[in-house]
Amino acid sequence: MIHEPTIIGIADGTHYLVGVTDDNGNFSSLPSLKSVAICQSLADAKQVLRDQHIATATLNLQSAYDEMCGLATPSMTCETIFL
Repeated sequence: MIHEPTIIGIADGTHYLVGVTDDNGNFSSLPSLKSVAICQSLADAKQVLRDQHIATATLNLQSAYDEMCGLATPSMTCETIFL
């Protein structure tokens, strides 16, 4: 099973979550950390991954407003970032 380093940001959120996503889309902590890292900025989130010697990650930006607009599934913007 592949674990992709991932940063999740929510629109209007005050923090970013740093962990890994598996093949089934489950999000969990990095194997080298005991829990999902909570960072106050995207720069801090990237540094957590750099400190773990990770060079690339997926950045997922999600909107909490999609269901308010009647969309069936929340949209997510995914981008590969190089650290």
